[in-house]
Amino acid sequence: MWVITLFSNLNITMFEFDTEKEAREAFENIQGCKILSEVVYFNDPCFL
Repeated sequence: MWVITLFSNLNITMFEFDTEKEAREAFENIQGCKILSEVVYFNDPCFL
């Protein structure tokens, strides 16, 4: 899962995405102070 955290004025907004591609596309279009993060769960099938 990919998350964009947007800081604007006194608000914090988070957007979730399933793929890196769609997260990076949205990241380019969002204005303001933002952070792109990948969330990794250790119980995902790729770790088993």
